[in-house]
Amino acid sequence: MNLDDIRAAATRIAGVAHRTPVLTSRTLDERVGGQVLLKCENFQRIGAFKFRGAYNALSQLTPEQLHRGVCAYSSGNHAQAVALSAALLGTKATILMPEDAPQSKVDAVLGYGAEVRRFDRYREDRAALAGQLAAEAGLTIIPPYEHPEIMAGQGTAALELLEEAGAVDVLVVPMGGGGLMAGSATAATALQPGIEIVGVEPEEGDDHRRSFAAGERVRIDVPHTVADGLAVSEPGEQTFEINRRLVSEVATVTDEEIVEAMRFLFDRMKIVVEPSGAVVVAALLTGKVRAAGRRVGVIISGGNVSTERFAELVS
Repeated sequence: MNLDDIRAAATRIAGVAHRTPVLTSRTLDERVGGQVLLKCENFQRIGAFKFRGAYNALSQLTPEQLHRGVCAYSSGNHAQAVALSAALLGTKATILMPEDAPQSKVDAVLGYGAEVRRFDRYREDRAALAGQLAAEAGLTIIPPYEHPEIMAGQGTAALELLEEAGAVDVLVVPMGGGGLMAGSATAATALQPGIEIVGVEPEEGDDHRRSFAAGERVRIDVPHTVADGLAVSEPGEQTFEINRRLVSEVATVTDEEIVEAMRFLFDRMKIVVEPSGAVVVAALLTGKVRAAGRRVGVIISGGNVSTERFAELVS
């Protein structure tokens, strides 16, 4: 996966995925002492960046694969992305979703016409379940991040950010499985060889931070965090190999800091951001990622949080 792959993905999704806005906030700039440019994927179709990669991957399936259908596993955003992409491309999708996935995300997947099957994320292996389902029904698995076309599609977010905002000193990206980071870091470092790439993950789910320190993938218990979209127990194999080369550091933020960032974005910028998307702003507000005197590009990964959950968190 390289810059050419990401540019090809941008061509495939053009006119289907939204070209999301890049927003700024004088208050945020004053708080952190730098200039922050926020690529707002909370305005993307299905409310998150995941649509980019899912549509890019599904649009390249053969007619036979589309006829048989696809399956995926996700806590919500990838599930919605695959479900919508399948509907747009005339195929059927079966999605494995954890039993504790937000009901709003489950309802959205069902609304796109996909079949949902639930599993216990703390006791069952979602990849193994998907493999069994695919083998039984002849479905094509569309994984959430371990796929070159998924990573290339996600990289279009950073590509657009740099095209619109111009050069930045540092790019800050949330890290769950690492697909958004792998694509974004590949695009950014190819366009700006001297750029600093920083990942952010929840403190309770610091598998990337531990893996980078160890020099190999480290598996942790499935994390309990408000950032459910980043609740991954181990970096992806493919994504880790890319990110360990391109990412300078990984910062972690607490659940309380994440919620404070959600509140800040709502109060000051009037945008609704889910916990997983707010981690990057949390890292800036707390000084865990240095913004002073720098031009900082940030990817807000999504905004899929129900009104009830949002109110519960920020109240």
